[in-house]
Amino acid sequence: MTDSDVTINAEPPLWRRRRAQLGAALALVILIVAGWCWHRRGAAGDEEAAQVVVSVRLAKAEIGAIAQPLDLVGIISARQEATISPKVSAQIARMGLIKNRIVHRGEVLAVLESRDLTAQQAEAAAALREAEIGVRNTGQGNIPLTNAQDVKAVHDAQGTVENMRKTYERRKTLYEQGGISKKDLEASQLDVAKAEDDLRLAERAASLHQGTTNPSDLATARSKEQQAGGHLASITAQAGYATIRAPFDGVIGDQFLYQGDFANAGAKMLTIADTSSVIVKAPLSVDAAMRVHAGDSASIQPDSLPGVTLQGTVSLVGNAADPQSRAVELWITLPNPDGRLRPNSAARVTVQSSNVTNAVVVPASAVTLDATNANAGTVMVVDGKSVAHEVKVTTGSHTRDRTQITSGLHGGETVVIEGNYGLPDGTKVQNADAAPKPSPPSKSNTPAEKD
Repeated sequence: MTDSDVTINAEPPLWRRRRAQLGAALALVILIVAGWCWHRRGAAGDEEAAQVVVSVRLAKAEIGAIAQPLDLVGIISARQEATISPKVSAQIARMGLIKNRIVHRGEVLAVLESRDLTAQQAEAAAALREAEIGVRNTGQGNIPLTNAQDVKAVHDAQGTVENMRKTYERRKTLYEQGGISKKDLEASQLDVAKAEDDLRLAERAASLHQGTTNPSDLATARSKEQQAGGHLASITAQAGYATIRAPFDGVIGDQFLYQGDFANAGAKMLTIADTSSVIVKAPLSVDAAMRVHAGDSASIQPDSLPGVTLQGTVSLVGNAADPQSRAVELWITLPNPDGRLRPNSAARVTVQSSNVTNAVVVPASAVTLDATNANAGTVMVVDGKSVAHEVKVTTGSHTRDRTQITSGLHGGETVVIEGNYGLPDGTKVQNADAAPKPSPPSKSNTPAEKD
C-alpha cells in the first residue's frame, strides 16, 4: 500500500461532511425556534398574569323614587277617650258592673237618686203656668184696677148727662113761661151736649182698655214668665244630670264607683274609650320633623302582636315641640275594628320620609362611605371593557337596601355591589352571576369500579 492510498482513506467522504454540516445547522435552527417560542410563552404568561380578572357581582344604577325610613317607638292610644263624672252630688240608685262592656252613644250607664229634683221640677212647672196666665190676662187688658176706673168714669159720665138733661127740661119749661131768657136755655142745651160727649169718651176708653193694657204692665208679666221658664229649665237640667249616658260609642275602661255609692259632683265614675280606630303617637326630633309630612306612609309593628306589620299614613305632625324633650309628636291613625290593638301598648314605627322621585338609586352595598356617618364615598363603575373605575359620589336618602346618589352618577351605569371593597382602580372584572358554572363530571369519565 502506498502513502497516497493511506491519505485518501483517512479523509471522510464529501457527502458525510455535508450531512454533518446540515445536521448542525438544523439543530441550531431548532434551538433558535425553541428559544423564541419559550420567550413568547413567557411574555404571554407575564401579560396574562398582569391582566388578572376579578369575579364580582354587578348591578345597574336606576332612576326611581326613594324614601328614607325613620325608626321610632310609639304608644297606641284610643281615638277618643273620656272620664265620666256626675254633675250633681247624689247617691247612685242604679249602675251594674259595666267594666270592659261595649256601649253605644246615649246608652244609660247609671242613674242617680233625684226625687228632690223631681219635686222641684213640678213646682217650677206650676210657677211657669201661673206666669203664662198672667201674661195672657195682661195682654187682654183684664186688670182689676183699670176696669174699676173705667166703670166709675162711665157711671159718672152717665149721671152728668142725666142731670144736664133734667136741667135742660126745667129751663125749657121756664123759657116757655117767660121765666128765663133764650140765652140761658141755649147754655143748658150746650151743657147737655158736652155731658153726652164725655159719656161717649168714657165708654170708648173702657172699650179700649178691654183689648189693650199698659206696656210696662205687660213687660213685667212677660219678665215673670221668663224667670219661671228659666227656673224650670235649670231644675229640668239638674234632673237630667241624674241619668248618666255614654257620650260616644266605645268600651268602658275603669269603673271607680258602684251602685249604692255616693257620687260627688266632678268625681271620677267611669272611663270610656273609642277603640274602633287608634292613634299611634311617637316622639320625633325637630330636625326629622322637617322631613315628615301628613300623608307619608308608615309601617307599625305592635309589641302585643309579634310578627304583625300594619300599614298606615301619617295623619298629624305637631307644630310645637315639647319644652322638656324638645320632640314633636307624630300621629298615625289606624283602623281597629276587631279591637286587637290595645291602648297604652307600645309599637315600633317606621316612617318613610323625604320621598324623592326621579332619583339615582344604587344598592347600598355599592357605596363605600368615607366614614360611617358621612354622606360621601366611592362607587366602582364598570365600563364597556369590563374594567372597574373608582368614582367619587355623594349620597342622599337611604334605606337598608338602597342609597340615593346625589352627585357622581347619572343613572344606567354598571356598578360593583360585591367584591368592591379594596378593589384597585382599573381592575378587569367579570360578573360572577353571568360566569359559566363547571359542568358535573360525566359517568363516562369516572373511573370504573374495581372488581
